[in-house]
This record gives sequence, structure tokens and C-alpha cells, in this order.
Amino acid sequence: MTSESNMPRVLCYSREPEKARSFAQNLKDHYDVVCPESLEDSLETLNEGQFSGIFLCGSEMTSAGLLLQAGGILQQLQDGFALVGHRREVLWHNARLLKLTDSKESHVGRSFYECFGSPEILGPDFCPLNTAFGMGETARSTLRVGDKTYYEVEATPVFDSDNGHTDIARFLIVVVRDISVEVLQRQKLNAIYQAGLELGDLTPQELLEMTVDDRVDLLKSKILHFTQDLLEYNTVEIRLLDRETKRLDPLLSVGMEEEAESRCLHAFPQDNGVTGFVAATGKSYLCEDTSSDPLYLLGASEARSSLTVPLMLHDEVFGTFNVESPKKRAFSENDLQFLELFAREIAVALNTLELLAVEKISTATENTELILREVVDPVDKIIQDTTWLLENTVGADTGVTERLRGVLKYTRDIKQLIQTVGVTIYPQSGSSAMPDSDIRPLMNRKRVLVVDEDPEVRRAAHQLLRRFGCDVETAHNGEECFLLARSYHYDAVICDIRLPDYKGYEIFNQLQQIDPHVPVILMTGYGYDPGHSIVKARQAGCKSVLFKPFRVDQLVSELEKAFASPADLAEQSG
Repeated sequence: MTSESNMPRVLCYSREPEKARSFAQNLKDHYDVVCPESLEDSLETLNEGQFSGIFLCGSEMTSAGLLLQAGGILQQLQDGFALVGHRREVLWHNARLLKLTDSKESHVGRSFYECFGSPEILGPDFCPLNTAFGMGETARSTLRVGDKTYYEVEATPVFDSDNGHTDIARFLIVVVRDISVEVLQRQKLNAIYQAGLELGDLTPQELLEMTVDDRVDLLKSKILHFTQDLLEYNTVEIRLLDRETKRLDPLLSVGMEEEAESRCLHAFPQDNGVTGFVAATGKSYLCEDTSSDPLYLLGASEARSSLTVPLMLHDEVFGTFNVESPKKRAFSENDLQFLELFAREIAVALNTLELLAVEKISTATENTELILREVVDPVDKIIQDTTWLLENTVGADTGVTERLRGVLKYTRDIKQLIQTVGVTIYPQSGSSAMPDSDIRPLMNRKRVLVVDEDPEVRRAAHQLLRRFGCDVETAHNGEECFLLARSYHYDAVICDIRLPDYKGYEIFNQLQQIDPHVPVILMTGYGYDPGHSIVKARQAGCKSVLFKPFRVDQLVSELEKAFASPADLAEQSG
């Protein structure tokens, strides 16, 4: 907040008015400094105006006595403050601490931990008050009260210089901050990570032995486990879209009214509730108040808000995932992002378990090939979006970033797991899907990023390079390419020179800045080289160009050159 002079206002108080005025004189060109004559005047001024900061000056300001006198100023702050004695008793606290502990009676005279009922100390310091008194330094810890309330506690020793004791702490200033929202968000990210681990956790033998109905029941139980026990959504509805009729058929319904469960809904934006709107548009929908939302149709009897996200596959809607709450405005934008990530995990699991297959796959080879073909696009999309979240989650703590990295890792593991299952269950002979003779030693287990605007090219790259043992990921423009290259190591990048946002030379140049050692293979049509991208890239060091349409052996040859070590090349030339 600034004054009429557009300079930030600062309140300065000292027992020695001359010090306060001297301070004000030094800062008058940059701040509007207000210097009350007494503590009472300070509190009155503080209550009447708005200030950018409060400054207490003077050597005596470290004394416990003045901290008690300055309690009125601490009353204005958003964190809880308490002055704690050697017996861990509360000597003074501000009003905010009463609100944080949901108490109407003073805590003065009570043990500090008593103020919170029976809290669980989560660490990292399990005795923060003892540490602060004993070590004479600030100690921090986290308290949990009940299931959903978390407090960050910071205890700082106060040395009573008024009595000449500068090395013995006589009191502690304890700051209490409510961090429940941050902790619960980390728990939801952890739930999504666990969902990725569990939803696809089936052995090859289990996949072969289970019927489609068995797989549906298993997936239902896992979805309920995560939505109820971890994400804490008790009302859940999943519907799958019949593409021909546009009808939304219930797959899973818990906590919904019988009328809502049996309601016939279609993927149309009007007259089909929030679910029909989401299925028709592919957009998530946050209903903050069911009583006033024109789209909402009765779901759970006591629902006051709802959150509905689409289940997506290849950028097409194939179903909806809906949760409801008895509280108004129970869901935030963060909840929306978390549920969208979770819905993607469900979509991959649905597809992996063949719940959307119209007819039963007759052989293990066809089964695995179908799963791999259908999974690669949504898996690539999850990787791209999660990488974007990781790069753009500014200020997130290490717990959040670790969970996002976990989502990335296991998403990649899901694809690798399906491929491993396929290798395990292929017949030893007669299979053309992944014959052992196609695995090339120099290409096996190599990571390749393919960048092309054409979805058919990206899909073909997955199918073709997988035959030779490569681990393939794709991007459809330069921005996605750079995002992935910054966060993950690739053994080679294959890139079309004509992308929506960058030309071939620009792609090559930027990739070299990100990783100067990664081989880049550019692709172009014969005679098509806008802006002489190929010429510029070759002058900058690009060693490999493929002219479309190219033969498979040409692609294999260029990749093996990119992957080969000097010793390998010498052996080949010899």
C-alpha cells in the first residue's frame, strides 16, 4: 500500500524517538516513514492506516520485555505468535493463534502443545522447543492435528540482554503457520503417482487369464480406492461414450441417486447436464454451486458443487469422470488439474486393459500390438503436459517436483512395461510383430525423439522404431521438442524441417544449445528447403538429412551412425 505521494508507508517505533526520526530522515526520499511517539500511538496509527512494513529499532528491541510490549503490533500479523517460557508454558500470544487453534479462551499459562489438543510432531525436528532452548538457535517442525490440519512451527530463542545474559535463552518466540493447503496438495500429487503405479499393475499371466468383466471389476476397485481413500472424493461417476449413438453409458457410480445412475445422457452441450456438456466439448467443468448452475442435473442428493473432466484418448473424448461434494465451492483450480492428471491415468489404464475394445482380441500378439498402438499417443501427451507442469511450477517445494518427476518416470515405465509384456508373451516362433531378428544391437534401448506435425508420421515412428528396440517419444512442434529435450536425455532427435512454429535450422541450432552432443537428423521432402534450412544446418554441423519418402534401411543406417561410437565406426569400415 502506498500513500498519496506514491511512496511505500513504513511505521517506525523506538523507545528513543531520536533514533526513529534519524531513521526516517535517512529514508525520506524512498519511503513515507511514520514515527509515533509512543507504543500506544503506534498501535492506534497501525489500526487506522495501511503500511508496507513495521520497523522496531534500538538495541533494546531484542529484550523479552519489549517483545511483550510490542504484542499489540504482532496482533495484526497473519501468523500465530506465542512467547513461550522454560517450562514450555505460553506467556503471551496474539489473536491469530486463537483462530488457528479454533479456541475462544486464552492459552496463557497452558503448555504450548496443549493449545493444539494432541498434535503429532512430524519433524524434521521432533523436539523443536527443546532444540531452540538447548542449542540457542532456531528450530522448525511440522504438527499434524487430526487428518487434514498441518502447522509449521518455528521456535526462535530470545536472550534477555536487559539482565546481562546474552548466551542463555530465557524465552522462545514461536511462529505458527497453517500449511494445510500445501500439504494436502502434495498428498493429492502423491495419490496420482500411486494411481499410475497401481492402475496398470498386472502381470502378463494375469492379463491372459482375466476376462474383460474381471478387468472392469478390478479397475473399478482401484479407481474407488484412489478417489475415496486418497483423493477423498466420496461421490464418483464414470461414463463411457458410445461413438455411434453419442450415448454416455455408466461404467462406475458410487454415492449417486438412483435416478441419476439410470438417467440417459448423451454427448450434447444442451439438455444433458454437465456430463453431456463435458463429453460434447472436451472441456473440464467446475460447478461451484449446484443450486444456481443452469447445466447441473441432480447427481448426489446432497451435492452442492461438482467437478467433471473428460476421459481423453488421441485428443478425442471417450468418457467422463465426475466427482461431487456436499459443500459449495469445494473444488479449486488445483483440484481441477489434479483430477485431469488422474483422469489421464485412468484413460491409459482403460485402454491398456482393452475395456474399449469392440470384440475380443484373438491372439497375444494382436493384443499387445493393439495396446501399444493405442497407448503411445496419450502417453506422449501425458509426458508433454507433465513436463510442462514441472518446468512451470514456480516456487513449488521439492515434494511437488519429486511427485511430478515420479509421474513422468512411471508414465514412461507404463509404455515400457507393455512392451516388455509383449516380448514375454509372444510365441517363440511365427510372430511377425516383434521378431528377434529385427532388434539391432546399436539401436536397442536407445531413446529417440521424433518431431513432426503429421500424427500419422508420429504414430508410424512408434511402430517402426519399436521393432528395432528403440524407446520412442514424439512431439508435434518445436516448443514441445525443446521442452522435452531440456528435461530428458535423448540419444537422437529426428525432426521435420517444416514445423508450425520453427524451421529446420532453428530447431537444429536450439537443440545444439540444449545438448551439443545429441545427434539431430533432419527430414524434408525432395526439393523442399524453405529459407535454405538444410544448407544452414549443415554449415552449423548437422551431419544427417533424410529426404521423404525414405526407405526403412536408410533410416536405420542414419540412426546406427548416430548411435555408433568411434570404435564401432572403425570396425564397420574395417
